[in-house]
Amino acid sequence: MSPLARYRFPIAMAALAAAVALVMPAKAPLLVRNTVANFAEMLSVLPPIFVLLGLMDVWVPREAFVKYMGDGSGVVGALLAIIIGSLAGGPLYAAFPVASMMLRKGASFYNAMVLLGAWSTLKIPMFLFETASLGARFSISRWAANLPVILGMSWLMIRLLGPAERTAIVERQHGLDTQFAAHPEGRTRRSHAGYVGRRQ
Repeated sequence: MSPLARYRFPIAMAALAAAVALVMPAKAPLLVRNTVANFAEMLSVLPPIFVLLGLMDVWVPREAFVKYMGDGSGVVGALLAIIIGSLAGGPLYAAFPVASMMLRKGASFYNAMVLLGAWSTLKIPMFLFETASLGARFSISRWAANLPVILGMSWLMIRLLGPAERTAIVERQHGLDTQFAAHPEGRTRRSHAGYVGRRQ
Protein backbone atom coordinates (compact mmCIF):
# COMPACT_ATOMS: atom_id res chain seq x y z
CA MET A 1 0.00 0.00 0.00
CA SER A 2 1.36 3.39 -1.00
CA PRO A 3 1.89 6.11 1.65
CA LEU A 4 -0.84 8.23 0.06
CA ALA A 5 -3.34 5.37 0.23
CA ARG A 6 -2.34 4.47 3.80
CA TYR A 7 -2.78 8.03 5.06
CA ARG A 8 -5.69 9.01 2.85
CA PHE A 9 -7.98 9.75 5.80
CA PRO A 10 -5.59 12.20 7.58
CA ILE A 11 -4.83 13.82 4.22
CA ALA A 12 -8.55 14.22 3.53
CA MET A 13 -9.11 15.73 7.00
CA ALA A 14 -6.23 18.17 6.48
CA ALA A 15 -7.66 19.21 3.10
CA LEU A 16 -11.10 19.67 4.68
CA ALA A 17 -9.63 21.79 7.48
CA ALA A 18 -7.78 23.93 4.95
CA ALA A 19 -11.00 24.39 2.96
CA VAL A 20 -12.91 25.43 6.08
CA ALA A 21 -10.15 27.93 6.97
CA LEU A 22 -10.34 29.44 3.48
CA VAL A 23 -14.12 29.63 3.37
CA MET A 24 -14.52 30.85 6.98
CA PRO A 25 -11.31 32.67 7.96
CA ALA A 26 -12.80 33.72 11.30
CA LYS A 27 -12.93 30.04 12.34
CA ALA A 28 -9.29 29.39 11.41
CA PRO A 29 -7.78 30.32 14.83
CA LEU A 30 -10.27 28.07 16.64
CA LEU A 31 -9.54 25.28 14.19
CA VAL A 32 -5.80 25.59 14.78
CA ARG A 33 -6.21 25.69 18.58
CA ASN A 34 -8.42 22.60 18.60
CA THR A 35 -6.05 20.72 16.30
CA VAL A 36 -3.03 21.57 18.44
CA ALA A 37 -4.91 20.62 21.62
CA ASN A 38 -5.91 17.25 20.15
CA PHE A 39 -2.38 16.50 19.04
CA ALA A 40 -1.04 17.48 22.47
CA GLU A 41 -3.53 15.11 24.12
CA MET A 42 -2.50 12.27 21.82
CA LEU A 43 1.18 12.88 22.50
CA SER A 44 0.51 12.73 26.23
CA VAL A 45 -1.41 9.43 26.00
CA LEU A 46 0.12 7.32 23.25
CA PRO A 47 3.85 7.21 24.19
CA PRO A 48 3.22 5.54 27.59
CA ILE A 49 0.81 3.11 25.91
CA PHE A 50 3.45 2.12 23.35
CA VAL A 51 6.08 1.69 26.07
CA LEU A 52 3.76 -0.63 28.00
CA LEU A 53 2.91 -2.53 24.81
CA GLY A 54 6.61 -2.99 24.06
CA LEU A 55 7.23 -4.38 27.53
CA MET A 56 4.21 -6.66 27.30
CA ASP A 57 5.27 -7.82 23.85
CA VAL A 58 8.64 -8.87 25.27
CA TRP A 59 7.63 -10.17 28.69
CA VAL A 60 4.38 -12.02 27.90
CA PRO A 61 4.96 -15.02 25.61
CA ARG A 62 2.63 -15.73 22.74
CA GLU A 63 1.74 -19.09 24.28
CA ALA A 64 0.21 -17.32 27.27
CA PHE A 65 -2.02 -15.19 25.04
CA VAL A 66 -3.08 -18.21 23.03
CA LYS A 67 -3.85 -20.19 26.18
CA TYR A 68 -5.70 -17.56 28.17
CA MET A 69 -7.15 -15.27 25.48
CA GLY A 70 -7.07 -17.27 22.27
CA ASP A 71 -9.77 -19.40 20.70
CA GLY A 72 -11.02 -21.87 23.22
CA SER A 73 -10.25 -19.61 26.19
CA GLY A 74 -13.99 -19.20 26.72
CA VAL A 75 -15.15 -17.24 29.75
CA VAL A 76 -11.58 -16.78 31.01
CA GLY A 77 -10.51 -14.96 27.84
CA ALA A 78 -13.54 -12.66 27.84
CA LEU A 79 -13.09 -11.96 31.55
CA LEU A 80 -9.43 -11.04 31.07
CA ALA A 81 -10.36 -8.74 28.17
CA ILE A 82 -12.96 -7.02 30.37
CA ILE A 83 -10.47 -6.64 33.24
CA ILE A 84 -7.76 -5.18 30.98
CA GLY A 85 -10.22 -2.79 29.34
CA SER A 86 -11.87 -1.68 32.58
CA LEU A 87 -8.57 -1.03 34.35
CA ALA A 88 -7.23 1.04 31.47
CA GLY A 89 -7.01 4.78 31.36
CA GLY A 90 -7.03 7.21 28.51
CA PRO A 91 -9.31 7.75 25.51
CA LEU A 92 -10.61 5.00 23.28
CA TYR A 93 -8.03 5.52 20.52
CA ALA A 94 -5.39 4.28 22.95
CA ALA A 95 -7.17 0.91 23.03
CA PHE A 96 -6.54 0.10 19.37
CA PRO A 97 -2.77 -0.46 19.72
CA VAL A 98 -3.55 -2.78 22.65
CA ALA A 99 -6.09 -4.75 20.59
CA SER A 100 -3.59 -4.90 17.73
CA MET A 101 -0.92 -6.33 20.02
CA MET A 102 -3.40 -8.91 21.35
CA LEU A 103 -4.20 -10.09 17.83
CA ARG A 104 -0.50 -10.36 16.97
CA LYS A 105 0.05 -12.41 20.11
CA GLY A 106 -2.69 -14.90 19.27
CA ALA A 107 -5.73 -13.57 21.14
CA SER A 108 -9.05 -14.31 19.51
CA PHE A 109 -10.87 -11.70 17.48
CA TYR A 110 -13.81 -11.92 19.87
CA ASN A 111 -11.69 -11.08 22.91
CA ALA A 112 -10.10 -8.14 21.07
CA MET A 113 -13.58 -6.76 20.40
CA VAL A 114 -14.55 -7.29 24.05
CA LEU A 115 -11.47 -5.34 25.11
CA LEU A 116 -12.44 -2.39 22.89
CA GLY A 117 -15.97 -2.41 24.27
CA ALA A 118 -14.83 -2.62 27.88
CA TRP A 119 -12.28 0.15 27.33
CA SER A 120 -14.96 2.44 25.90
CA THR A 121 -17.67 1.98 28.55
CA LEU A 122 -16.52 -0.07 31.56
CA LYS A 123 -13.42 1.82 32.71
CA ILE A 124 -13.08 1.84 36.50
CA PRO A 125 -12.04 5.54 36.67
CA MET A 126 -15.23 6.49 34.82
CA PHE A 127 -17.23 4.18 37.10
CA LEU A 128 -15.81 5.89 40.20
CA PHE A 129 -16.51 9.34 38.78
CA GLU A 130 -20.11 8.37 37.98
CA THR A 131 -20.56 6.93 41.46
CA ALA A 132 -19.37 10.15 43.07
CA SER A 133 -21.44 12.36 40.77
CA LEU A 134 -24.61 10.37 40.08
CA GLY A 135 -24.70 7.73 42.77
CA ALA A 136 -23.80 4.06 43.04
CA ARG A 137 -27.21 2.87 41.82
CA PHE A 138 -26.81 4.68 38.50
CA SER A 139 -23.21 3.62 37.89
CA ILE A 140 -23.84 -0.03 38.79
CA SER A 141 -26.98 -0.13 36.62
CA ARG A 142 -25.16 1.37 33.65
CA TRP A 143 -22.21 -1.00 34.08
CA ALA A 144 -24.51 -4.02 34.32
CA ALA A 145 -26.53 -2.92 31.29
CA ASN A 146 -23.44 -2.30 29.15
CA LEU A 147 -21.73 -5.60 29.90
CA PRO A 148 -24.14 -7.91 28.00
CA VAL A 149 -24.31 -5.38 25.17
CA ILE A 150 -20.51 -5.50 24.78
CA LEU A 151 -20.50 -9.29 24.75
CA GLY A 152 -23.39 -9.38 22.28
CA MET A 153 -21.85 -6.79 19.96
CA SER A 154 -18.54 -8.66 19.96
CA TRP A 155 -20.38 -11.86 19.01
CA LEU A 156 -22.25 -9.95 16.30
CA MET A 157 -18.97 -8.61 14.89
CA ILE A 158 -17.73 -12.17 14.51
CA ARG A 159 -20.89 -13.08 12.60
CA LEU A 160 -20.88 -10.00 10.38
CA LEU A 161 -17.18 -10.26 9.47
CA GLY A 162 -16.44 -13.39 7.50
CA PRO A 163 -13.26 -15.46 7.94
CA ALA A 164 -11.57 -13.68 5.02
CA GLU A 165 -12.18 -10.23 6.50
CA ARG A 166 -11.02 -11.30 9.96
CA THR A 167 -7.92 -12.86 8.44
CA ALA A 168 -7.16 -9.63 6.56
CA ILE A 169 -7.48 -7.64 9.78
CA VAL A 170 -5.12 -9.99 11.64
CA GLU A 171 -2.66 -9.90 8.74
CA ARG A 172 -2.57 -6.11 8.86
CA GLN A 173 -1.58 -6.32 12.51
CA HIS A 174 1.38 -8.43 11.46
CA GLY A 175 2.34 -5.82 8.86
CA LEU A 176 1.48 -8.14 5.98
CA ASP A 177 0.62 -6.75 2.58
CA THR A 178 -2.21 -8.77 1.05
CA GLN A 179 -0.77 -8.12 -2.42
CA PHE A 180 2.33 -10.08 -1.41
CA ALA A 181 0.24 -13.25 -1.29
CA ALA A 182 0.75 -13.64 -5.05
CA HIS A 183 4.53 -13.85 -4.59
CA PRO A 184 6.02 -17.41 -4.50
CA GLU A 185 7.49 -16.72 -1.09
CA GLY A 186 4.06 -15.69 0.17
CA ARG A 187 3.02 -19.34 0.46
CA THR A 188 3.94 -19.34 4.13
CA ARG A 189 1.92 -16.19 4.67
CA ARG A 190 -1.06 -17.70 2.86
CA SER A 191 -0.78 -20.76 5.04
CA HIS A 192 -0.76 -18.51 8.11
CA ALA A 193 -3.82 -16.65 6.76
CA GLY A 194 -5.67 -19.93 6.27
CA TYR A 195 -4.72 -20.99 9.79
CA VAL A 196 -6.10 -17.74 11.21
CA GLY A 197 -9.29 -18.16 9.21
CA ARG A 198 -9.78 -21.67 10.58
CA ARG A 199 -9.09 -20.51 14.14
CA GLN A 200 -11.73 -17.81 13.90
